[in-house]
Amino acid sequence: MPVNARDALALAKKLKGSAPKSFVAPSEGIRAASEFILPHAMIFGTTGYIERVANQVNGCYEKGWYDGCAVMMRRLVETLIIECFEEHNITHKIQNPTSGDYFYLGALVDATLNEKTWVLGRNAKKGLPRLKGIGDKSAHSRRFNAYRADIDNLSDDFRTVCQELLYIAKLK
Repeated sequence: MPVNARDALALAKKLKGSAPKSFVAPSEGIRAASEFILPHAMIFGTTGYIERVANQVNGCYEKGWYDGCAVMMRRLVETLIIECFEEHNITHKIQNPTSGDYFYLGALVDATLNEKTWVLGRNAKKGLPRLKGIGDKSAHSRRFNAYRADIDNLSDDFRTVCQELLYIAKLK
């Protein structure tokens, strides 16, 4: 049956108006279908913002958005480091004394590695700088794009670092 161009255009406009409502995820996001990078059980019951960032790590990985995954991994590590210092009432060690702003991730990693209040395991000590590296490149390097292998090579480090920091921050 031949289609009238005017009818087709009217139908296209109608579908365009309803498509975002039915095809776009809700504003709070959706749960990742997989847990390839970080098990949900590890972060369940911590805080809403930690759970959401961990979900985004897994979601970016499953969708193949590896730069996004690396940046979200970086964000979660940064958040967990700050949680550790807050839990032990030593945030002054990672803040600018004038502004009160937290240091950038490089200084946060150094402070975490050198902090005497806790003892990081050997694997976490090795993993923290590697995680910072991939996160920095994905966030700040114009010509760098992460691939699945980049994330796969760091997934054990990421899990180890997150688990240790969660315990140090007494979130688990």
